[in-house]
Amino acid sequence: MPASGMEIEGRKALVLGAGKSGVASAAFLALRGAVVALHDKKPLAEWSEEARSLKTTHNVGLIDGNIPSWLLDQIDLVIISPGVPKSVVPARYVDRKDGEVIGEVELAYRFLKGRLVGITGSNGKTTTTSLVGAILKNAGIETQVGGNIGVPLLSLAESSTDDCWTVAELSSFQLETIVDLRPNVGICLNVTPNHMDRYDLFTDYAAAKHRLFENQTPEDVAILNADDEVTASWAKGLKAHTVFFSTSGELDEGLFLRGDELVSRSGNSEKVLGLRSGMKLRGIHNVQNVLAAMAAGLACGADPESMREAVNGFNAVEHRLEFVAAIGGIDFYNDSKATSVDATLKALEAIAGESKGQIVLILGGLGKNAPYAPLADLVASRVRTLVLIGEDAANIDEQLGGLTETVRADSMADAVRVSFEAAREGDTVLLAPACASFDMYKGFEERGDDFKNEVARLGVSLAEGSAG
Repeated sequence: MPASGMEIEGRKALVLGAGKSGVASAAFLALRGAVVALHDKKPLAEWSEEARSLKTTHNVGLIDGNIPSWLLDQIDLVIISPGVPKSVVPARYVDRKDGEVIGEVELAYRFLKGRLVGITGSNGKTTTTSLVGAILKNAGIETQVGGNIGVPLLSLAESSTDDCWTVAELSSFQLETIVDLRPNVGICLNVTPNHMDRYDLFTDYAAAKHRLFENQTPEDVAILNADDEVTASWAKGLKAHTVFFSTSGELDEGLFLRGDELVSRSGNSEKVLGLRSGMKLRGIHNVQNVLAAMAAGLACGADPESMREAVNGFNAVEHRLEFVAAIGGIDFYNDSKATSVDATLKALEAIAGESKGQIVLILGGLGKNAPYAPLADLVASRVRTLVLIGEDAANIDEQLGGLTETVRADSMADAVRVSFEAAREGDTVLLAPACASFDMYKGFEERGDDFKNEVARLGVSLAEGSAG
C-alpha cells in the first residue's frame, strides 16, 4: 500500500466536526500548508481545549453554529469526521461545485505507508482490532493500531513505514466517505441492526459496511463470518480471496470451532491453532472474534505458535465484557461498549452460558430506534431484574418491562445500588445498555468508568460497614 499522498499546500479546507478525528485532520492539513477552518455545531465554549488551541498553534479558523455561505464558496476540500453525515449541507454544497469531500480515514490512507488491515462489523470491532494488533506484534511484525478504536488513523501516517502493518477499526460512518481506501486484509465480523437513527434502512447500513471491500483486488484477503447471513452473502461478489470463519460448524475451507479446538483448514490439510479453553475472553461471540483475528494473522504472515500465545494472553478490552469486581458473592461486569441491542444480546448470552446464577441487567441510554425484542427470551428466562436508565428507559419498559421485575434508576450510582439490592449470591450485575451514552455522558468510556467507580464505592462502603 504505497502512500500516494495528495496535494495539500495552498488548498482551502473545511473540517467538519471538532472531535478527535477533526482535530487530527485540521492539524495535519495546516502543517502541510492548507488554509483550514474547523467547524462544529456546538458552541465554542463546549469544544475541547485541544480543538480550541488549534487557532493559536496551527492558525486554524474556528467556526461554531452555522457556516456562512461566503466561506463555502471558497472551500475546495472538505474533511468529514465520522459523527457528521455526508448529507450535511456544507459537504453537499462543496461537492456540487466540484470540490473534494472525503473522511479522515480516506485522508489518512493517502499518506499511510506499508499495508493495511481494515476491521468492521456491528459488534466486536475493538476487541478484534486490538487482538490482531497483539497477534502481529507478538509475531515480531512491525504494527500500529488505530482508527475508530480511539486513535485517529491520520495520527499514524507519520509513524508508518514501508514494512509496517496498520490495523484499523473502521465504522460504517467512516466507510461512508472512503474513495481509494483499500485494505490488504479486510474483516467484517457481522452486520446486525445498529445506528438506525442515522440510516433510513438496514440495507443502507449494510452497504456502508460492504464498502470496506470495494477497492480490494485478487491479491487481497476478505475475511467474512459464515454464520452471519449478511456477510456470508457477500462472498460471490468480491474480487479478493475470501476466507470464512464459523463457530456453528466445520468448513471445507476456513477457520472454525470444533469442540474445544480452533481449527484452520485449507485444501486437504488442517491445523489446530489453539483451544477455546485456553482463551481468557468469554462468550461464543469472542470465539468468532478470535477466529477472525487468527485468519488475519495468517494472512499477514504470523506463525501459528505465536498467535496461540497472543490469544491465550489476551484479556478483555476495557468496557467490553470487562470483569470489575465480586462483592458479596455477586459478580459485576462492565460492557458499556454494548451500544446496540445485538451487542447486549451477545453479552447476555456470554454470561448466561457460563454462569448458573441470574442476571441483573442495567439497560438504557440514548436509543437508536432499534427494537429491543431480540432480548426478550433471555430477559424472561435469565434476567432477575431490569434496571433502566437514561432517555430510552420508558421505551424499553414498554417493550420488555412485563417480562421480569423492572425498576428505574436516576443515575449510575442509583443503578449500582438498586442492582446490588436486587441480586442474590451467585448472580451477575451486568452493565450492557444497548444504547448510546450521549444523553448522560460524553461517551461509552465515561459511562463505563462511572459504573466501575460506583462499584468500587459500593465495595468500600460495605467493607467499612462490616468493619464497624
